[in-house]
Amino acid sequence: MSRAIRVVLADDEPLIRSGWATMLSLYDDIEVVGEAADGHAAVELGRAADVVLMDIRMPGMDGLRATRELARLSPRTRVVVVTTFENDQLVWGALRAGAAGYVLKRSPAADLVTAIRLRDGVLFPDALRRIAAPPSRAAAHDLTPRELDVLRHLARGLSNAEIAAALYVTRETVKTHVGNVLDKLGARDRTQAVVRAYDLGLVLAGG
Repeated sequence: MSRAIRVVLADDEPLIRSGWATMLSLYDDIEVVGEAADGHAAVELGRAADVVLMDIRMPGMDGLRATRELARLSPRTRVVVVTTFENDQLVWGALRAGAAGYVLKRSPAADLVTAIRLRDGVLFPDALRRIAAPPSRAAAHDLTPRELDVLRHLARGLSNAEIAAALYVTRETVKTHVGNVLDKLGARDRTQAVVRAYDLGLVLAGG
């Protein structure tokens, strides 16, 4: 049996953390290994975790700065921003800072569990398109036509298996293309590749 996914809960509201912890305790493949009431604690505890559920607005160091610090200090730790969508630009800033995705605080428990377990795909691509800033410039790049196809499918939130089926290629071929896309865009993961694609105008919001 594989090791449980180690999760840190970062939110300044104790009741929210308690609710998450109680809900996640029902899943054998998820283990809550720490709780943080501010960004400083989230960074410290998150460095030893697989996933951090990160609120954006917290005292001291906020979730945006904490996400950026975790991306720098522990690239293997995935940050999932949990938000009420009070400010779309804060969410967009968190994605730019290194968050792997985000969920709404009012979402059903299944969405939170999916976000924790997700390894292949981009969280809520429709919402990502909605808050994407219009591209300000066309960017020079060296992506091949096939890599651009893969990138556009990534922006739709498709998994490697789904992309392989859509493009009539093998999963291994898609995995290779995804790796090339990440390298060429200087992205640490799939979400960051999609964020940069929007910024560079390679993928258009609403498209």
